[in-house]
Amino acid sequence: MLDPRIQKRLDEKLKKLNALRPLNISQVQKLREQLEIEMTYNSNAIEGNSLTLRETWLVLHEGITIKGKPLKDHLEAKDHRDALEFLYELVSGNQCTISEHLIRQLHQLVVRETEKEYAGKYRDGAVIIGGAMHIPPDASQVPGLMKELMEWLQKNEKKLHPVVLSALLHHKLVAIHPFFDGNGRTSRLVMNVTLMRKGIPLAVILKADRKKYYTVLQKADDGNTEPLVLFVVQSVERSLDLYIRTFAKEDTGKLVKLSDAARSAKYSAKYLNLLARTGKLFAVKRGRLWYTTKEAIREYEQGRLRKR
Repeated sequence: MLDPRIQKRLDEKLKKLNALRPLNISQVQKLREQLEIEMTYNSNAIEGNSLTLRETWLVLHEGITIKGKPLKDHLEAKDHRDALEFLYELVSGNQCTISEHLIRQLHQLVVRETEKEYAGKYRDGAVIIGGAMHIPPDASQVPGLMKELMEWLQKNEKKLHPVVLSALLHHKLVAIHPFFDGNGRTSRLVMNVTLMRKGIPLAVILKADRKKYYTVLQKADDGNTEPLVLFVVQSVERSLDLYIRTFAKEDTGKLVKLSDAARSAKYSAKYLNLLARTGKLFAVKRGRLWYTTKEAIREYEQGRLRKR
């Protein structure tokens, strides 16, 4: 389910980050604020929120009301920020055992000001996922399915790699669609609980990848979970790389566009893009562009030579 080479790369980066601890508190706070804004903007934007990244920052840090933007979009930003802060408190206090109660708490915070009547409550009616083939189960099945999900989690949380666990848990929760609204935002938060309690920084699914995100979820609906796992891996690696670059004393390599990297490599930009998308080459995405390092390309080449 997770390519051993990719898992090794992930584990080495987490080990490297852990070796850098204790981290500078001031820098940690700045990174946390950066990722909170990114997560709030992207997670809400995936669901149709119209605030830009800059506008999200202004709403949350300056208390500014953005002219021409719906009140609901402002409230969603504030609610999501509050849910994230609650999540951080849980993780820092080592009280982040995933349970139905926690999932409902997170949902209650996510829609506290926009869906007060249904906040934290399982749905009692049918729902449709716009643009998806998957039809969520009948509302009468939700309590039983959520109980089964917690049993699955308890059975697998020590067997599966935390990134694999987080991806599968995310999909299973979205597939159940236990709430009338806020299922995607809540599921992405729950995904991060499984990661952050293992020392992995907040992983952000980007709005720019919304189409691919829906595609890998659809494939998971059809029983093929590998694309979803790889998709989550790339989000995790982006955050790990951000932390390592911030705290590592040595030069970890300059990020360059794939088109620029191709000029000094023996691979075309198109081939490097394929390697990045399939996780075979370390790369991070900024907007719609992939970036990598010369060191990552060398590591890929060395790996190929060892396999011969």
